[in-house]
Amino acid sequence: MTIEKLERPSRIDEERIQKLKELFPEAFADGKVNFAVLREEIAGLDEELLEENEEEAYGLRWVGKKEALRLAFTPPSGTLKRVHGEGVNEENTKNILIEGDNLEVLRLLQKSYKSSIKMIYIDPPYNTGDDFIYKDDFKDPVDKYLQKTKQADEEGLLTSNPKTSGRYHANWLNMMYPRLKLAKNLLKDDGVIFISIDEHEIFNLMLIMNEIFGEENFEGLITWRRRHNQPNDKTKMIGKVSEYILAYAKNSQKLKESGVGKIGLTGEFSNPDNDPRGDWASKPWKAGSGQSGTRYTIISPTGVVFNEEWMGDEETYKKLLEDGRIFFPKNGSGLPRKKYFKFEREEEGQCATNWWSHEEFGHNQGANDQLTELFGFKNIFSNPKPTLLIKNLIRIANVKEDDIVLDFFAGSGTTGHAVFELNQEDLKLRNFILVQIPELTPEDSEARKHGYENIFQITKERLARSISLLNDSSKDNPVPHGFSVYRLDKSNLRKWTNYIGDSVVSLEESLDLLNLSPFNDGWTEEDVVIELMLHQGYPLDSQIEQISGENTLWIVKHDNVPFNMIICLENQIGKETIGLLINQYKNHLFICVDDALSDQAKILLSETMKVKTI
Repeated sequence: MTIEKLERPSRIDEERIQKLKELFPEAFADGKVNFAVLREEIAGLDEELLEENEEEAYGLRWVGKKEALRLAFTPPSGTLKRVHGEGVNEENTKNILIEGDNLEVLRLLQKSYKSSIKMIYIDPPYNTGDDFIYKDDFKDPVDKYLQKTKQADEEGLLTSNPKTSGRYHANWLNMMYPRLKLAKNLLKDDGVIFISIDEHEIFNLMLIMNEIFGEENFEGLITWRRRHNQPNDKTKMIGKVSEYILAYAKNSQKLKESGVGKIGLTGEFSNPDNDPRGDWASKPWKAGSGQSGTRYTIISPTGVVFNEEWMGDEETYKKLLEDGRIFFPKNGSGLPRKKYFKFEREEEGQCATNWWSHEEFGHNQGANDQLTELFGFKNIFSNPKPTLLIKNLIRIANVKEDDIVLDFFAGSGTTGHAVFELNQEDLKLRNFILVQIPELTPEDSEARKHGYENIFQITKERLARSISLLNDSSKDNPVPHGFSVYRLDKSNLRKWTNYIGDSVVSLEESLDLLNLSPFNDGWTEEDVVIELMLHQGYPLDSQIEQISGENTLWIVKHDNVPFNMIICLENQIGKETIGLLINQYKNHLFICVDDALSDQAKILLSETMKVKTI
């Protein structure tokens, strides 16, 4: 075993870089990549893998793309802190609501939720010219975030992006690109991402999704009719009634192997002949135009002779006829049709199409009415999505028991509400992670008039109200709905590099600071434990246990992590505690303050477990 100094997270994609080093060690020297050597090595494998002229390679290029890529690989600088008392049924739920800038939150989730999310749904700004987009940079993202959200500065975290801007499309792409890069890492191999979008950026979005996810993993473009009424604007040639939902798999082959989901049945079923098997519908037995079939003669009950090509051979037809599955319309004189029963289709499910009507998948007015019913007043949030729409996305993504749905543009909280409703309907426990920045509501808005100063407050309140409504409607068969709340904040671990100066005086001051605690002011043991969980790859729903004795130990466990993490944050660790660790926690991970262990104790512990010090 070894003793390691606990370091802040490194580059997000360190694992991929390491794999590249293993495959092409010749291309690395002094920790840097020699691209000329790398090209030679790849050319040795297959010259066709290299573009003859990289400037002419197909793809989307824009101003700021390189910086956007760097933002995706920048390590996190903050942490998440648990906010007790702001959730519902907090101790018995895996659902998580996070207040914070979604780019930094996505960075923080990379280790703990890598390849763990079954479905991502986002409804980002559409870039209409009136939307606000995120202002990302490399300068202390968490400090900047905390400063702006506390309104200590006139600037905000979001900025308008008017169509007159010379970088109108580039600004939007620079916002989306790093977030989508990070999102892909979080998806399971059979995971799916859905993105709502309109015509302003649909084509650019498809190009960057093809680049990030691969064109071979494109699953479809859903056109959803968002309006239930017909527009009546004489100034427009084409009225807008639809939006789009772009669907990509992380790996289409893995998705097919694990199984795609189905939507609820559409179409009309009835039972005009009182078939004991229940309601049914029918389809032609005659082969359609362009279809191949088998030719033979069928005589209807009224004696009409049909000599056609049929969908199945004559033996199959006779078996279906005997089983009462052949129906002749027009009082027995029409062409035969094959019956299929509703109960069979319900068991099989129905494949979704790329056209989603407002009657079956909801519409904006219905979504507004739903929020009005929940909050008791109109216009609390602009253009919310209906839960019916999101529930069907969850269905076709085949989200199962204990799977996680992520939405990092949570808005009014429709995704969380939809998960609650669907769990209530089929009594399964799917989980969600929602992320929402505390964007200020307009001063003259209905939301502000009713006390909601920012959108995060609306998200949180909607989740709480939807739980209350569902609990009231299902008292006989309650489902344990709930969520806990986390907030993006500064790291609890002190950054010593902050105290390096450029003079003898500042150097002496820096040396004096070495006697300080390794933790920043205001830290709590729980805060540090959660930060270490994120560093070491433990999800936020891990089991956390406190053991009191000679020292207080925090034990962190999770089914997805093969070893436990034991944490002690006291300044001195006694012999009794060391004996306990050696005897009961062999091969697990132990983290403590560096000065809390003697050199001899470090050696003893490192012989049986992995030790990291702060």
